[in-house]
Amino acid sequence: MEQLFTLTTLTGILHSTIRLATPYLFASLGETISQRSGVLNLGVEGQMLMGAFAAFFVVVTTGSLLGGVVAAIFVGALLGLLMALVSVSFRAEQGISGIGMYLLGLGLSSLLFRLTLGSVQSVRGFAELALPGLSSIPVLGPALFKHSLLVYVAFALVPMVAYLLNRTTWGLNIRAVGDNPQAADTLGVPVIAIRYATVTVGGAMAAMGGASLSISAVNIFQENMTGGIGFIAVALVYFGGWRPVGVMLGILLFSLVSALQIWLQLVGIGIPSDLAVMLPYILTIIALALAPRRTGQPAALTRPFNRGMA
Repeated sequence: MEQLFTLTTLTGILHSTIRLATPYLFASLGETISQRSGVLNLGVEGQMLMGAFAAFFVVVTTGSLLGGVVAAIFVGALLGLLMALVSVSFRAEQGISGIGMYLLGLGLSSLLFRLTLGSVQSVRGFAELALPGLSSIPVLGPALFKHSLLVYVAFALVPMVAYLLNRTTWGLNIRAVGDNPQAADTLGVPVIAIRYATVTVGGAMAAMGGASLSISAVNIFQENMTGGIGFIAVALVYFGGWRPVGVMLGILLFSLVSALQIWLQLVGIGIPSDLAVMLPYILTIIALALAPRRTGQPAALTRPFNRGMA
């Protein structure tokens, strides 16, 4: 047990926490924007898988990391548009359409992987970028300021999304549409356009979360590599009260437990490996069950918009 509290181990746990939080941040922040407009997207997992594949395939074939990021954003935005078409225009039940999106992303990414790559291979992804000055701070420097570019982007999005939702006219419109779309419509707010935009942006950000896995964290692609990250990301939006900072704190807590279970096994602490792997998910269930009722939930979440109907 003493090995767990050495300076090296604690630094490693903190570094792993930040790295593991990255795909959750992309996906959860995108889902936050979508849900604040009243649209629940349970297809995040499928969008992440497609983003991971698109980014990896472009990097394999062209060697361009920037091209991989652009490909992921493009594919995610297309899937977001498809989700918006089904949920907003066709007014399908959002939970069911989200599961359909997940299955589409899961099946299509696996099919394309088998047709194009065929076997697991690795690429040279984003390298660690040490921030000058900050990375040399004892203990915290290597843990917080020595990561790949996509890690910094993910954390920079937290204040950006918070500012967007709380300090801009577009953010005000998003929240109005999510709380009372009929009233927003009577005031001239384009409800349909707002929901299309937020779900599209959410899809692009979910795909970026997938790309952060395949070309930044592990630098490989394999079938169903997200392993439930998208569904946990949706749950963490509820845990964070639909607030970007609250969502980030929930993600960091989840990632800390995930990093801890990895390091428990690395240092050889004698607990069953299956139990260690379950710890983050058990924590998520307990946290959601014990969290106080949130007042930030959009009043019109999952409710389709029908002009002229209250």
